[in-house]
Amino acid sequence: MEIVIRAIVMFAILFLIVKILGKKQIKNLTLYDYVLSITIGSITADSIISLDTPLTDGIIALAVFGLIGYFFSVLSYHSHTAEEIMDGEPLVLFENNNFNYANLETAKLSVAKVLENCRLKGCFDINELDCAVLEPSGDISVLLKGNSQPLTSNDLKNNIQKNSKKQTLNHLIIVDGSVNNEELKKAKKTKSWLTNYLKEKRKKLENIALLSIDKNNKITMLLKN
Repeated sequence: MEIVIRAIVMFAILFLIVKILGKKQIKNLTLYDYVLSITIGSITADSIISLDTPLTDGIIALAVFGLIGYFFSVLSYHSHTAEEIMDGEPLVLFENNNFNYANLETAKLSVAKVLENCRLKGCFDINELDCAVLEPSGDISVLLKGNSQPLTSNDLKNNIQKNSKKQTLNHLIIVDGSVNNEELKKAKKTKSWLTNYLKEKRKKLENIALLSIDKNNKITMLLKN
């Protein structure tokens, strides 16, 4: 009977913690989320089964880890740098018709594994692959070359053929008010160019939610509300 009571109490507390931390805890877990979830799950299980351990100790431990998770979630929301440290950054695995072996080694992924994920995304021909990116969640995003991308309803209405589509991978220059110097370099832009552009648009860096540049040099800028 005591185990039943413990299970009900811990389930209620665990449910409350998950609701506070958000749906991110149950979908596309990053490494940080995975460690936090495993720890909370272990504390919950021990608190239910270990009758020698006071239930209050388990509740306190669960509350502490719940608060830690909530604190870092808030911190990552307000700080792009903190988010990168906890969740990691996207890694380009394939670009310009070549595999990036340095990033493959960092991610501990083989070429065969990348190709497997590409097939799961519907890309069976490497010649159709424009770019493959390992996301912080562990999923691999795939971008097909223009002439391999599927037609949309707009394409059909305007009688546009597949080979006229030119969707590209954007360079995320500014995210949440922070400049990504590596992406700025990939876009073949300089810091002075960015400073002049923001001055021309009369925008402050801290007020920009997102600024991206695609391969056609098209700039997209979104401001914080």
